[in-house]
Amino acid sequence: MTEERHTALRAALADVVAIPVTPFAEDGTVDEKAQRALLRRMLDAGVTTLTPNGNTGEFYALTPDERRRAVAVTVEEADGTATVVAGVGHEVPAAVAAARHAADAGAELVMVHQPVHPYVSQDGWIDYHRAIADAVPELGVVPYIRNAHLTGGKLAELGRLCPNVVGVKYAVHDAAAFAAFARDAGLDRFVWVAGLAELYAPSYWAGGATGFTSGLVNVAPEISLALRDALREGRYADAMDIWERIRPFEELRAAHQSADNVSVVKEALTALGLCRRDVRPPSRVLAGEQRAVVADLVRGRFV
Repeated sequence: MTEERHTALRAALADVVAIPVTPFAEDGTVDEKAQRALLRRMLDAGVTTLTPNGNTGEFYALTPDERRRAVAVTVEEADGTATVVAGVGHEVPAAVAAARHAADAGAELVMVHQPVHPYVSQDGWIDYHRAIADAVPELGVVPYIRNAHLTGGKLAELGRLCPNVVGVKYAVHDAAAFAAFARDAGLDRFVWVAGLAELYAPSYWAGGATGFTSGLVNVAPEISLALRDALREGRYADAMDIWERIRPFEELRAAHQSADNVSVVKEALTALGLCRRDVRPPSRVLAGEQRAVVADLVRGRFV
């Protein structure tokens, strides 16, 4: 990987990292027409980094073919105007195959989901990510860290072994732990992305994050981009005004260990007439009273 490309990949992560939803048709299949329209809406608003197959895209509820198609569709819609960070995961062979497919499809980075296994050793965590990173040396690699027990030293070790690990999506609910972890791992070695979306973006920004993930960006891309700009420019009072505007929506998504994370986003999109509210198990559509709350938030804060 050239230094110029390395720099470009880092810049793409130091931004709003959009996690597109996967809209479903009435028959339960992926609604590709709506999928493309939602991607186009974000791109037209100025979003330049897209992560198909993130958790807001219901990664674990999609089939392998659907995940591959999501990457291809995103690359096609981006058409060189945005960087595509493809989500990969599951067992090592599946993750490696998905990463190779992403490279062939035209993605520029892969985001590696936290390993799904009841027994994750820290050295095994390194082995897992190294197997994927070594399989796609031409791509940037971004570990998705949700494990509060992983040490920054282990990430530093992975970084020494794999130069193409360029960024980190950090999603532990503790701003102080993040600041310490980033410094133990190497604050300047990686691009730090606040993986808990807008609600945590200001506090993680203070600790060294220069990008943040977003599901809200599906609904109101201009608000996510405005928060980014306020943080970049050091307008923290403005950033917190935006934070307060989106807080009720994000708190609904985060409630009950994020049980309705995707359902709230899709309900908002339904209120805007952009896609159906359908989600796949183990998620579930919102009940009628909750639907009304989301619709009121959309009308009162995002329109």
